[in-house]
Amino acid sequence: MDALYRAEIIEHYKHPHHYGHLENPDIVFHDVNTSCGDELTMEFKIEDGKIADVRFTGKGCAISQASASMLTDEIIGMSVEEAEKLDKDFILDMLGIDVGPTRLKCALLSLKVLKGGLYGLGNVNKTEEDKSAE
Repeated sequence: MDALYRAEIIEHYKHPHHYGHLENPDIVFHDVNTSCGDELTMEFKIEDGKIADVRFTGKGCAISQASASMLTDEIIGMSVEEAEKLDKDFILDMLGIDVGPTRLKCALLSLKVLKGGLYGLGNVNKTEEDKSAE
């Protein structure tokens, strides 16, 4: 089963979903995983309290970029309130593979950027888990 998830990660890395830019995004947030150099920027359109659209750009390892691609699939149409509640376990379950301590920040960069972008709306309260992903 692990091989199936690994194949999905490679597919998202090679052919990312929602990659690129939005015209006139409501929110733009960028962050870097300083431990390995992964970079990620997300652009959001928010309508009626929901994430109407999202795009990302970045560079880095397969796990960080695939995580961003997979997360964007999940959050389009999600309410901001629901997105605020996403956590580390959601990302790790979504990836479906064991992620060691050295790759954890890679896997969680997309969540960090999502939450950082939503902070701009003044809605998200930073949890200890969010702080540990930094």
